[in-house]
Amino acid sequence: MMSQNRYAAKDRLAAVHDYEVNLKAEIEIMALHDKLDQIRNVEIRDLSARQQEQLTMLANFVGATKP
Repeated sequence: MMSQNRYAAKDRLAAVHDYEVNLKAEIEIMALHDKLDQIRNVEIRDLSARQQEQLTMLANFVGATKP
């Protein structure tokens, strides 16, 4: 009986430890997702700015070639 109680106590401690490890991993994964979202947003903003520059250059070129 005492052996079973010790095993149950160790099992509970292991379950608590597993939960804490999983929670920490989940928090770190969420932080990585946030960083990736930030990087993606910066890239999208930069691409949009470059595309706008190219459209302006194209409009200037088309306007300059008209007779």
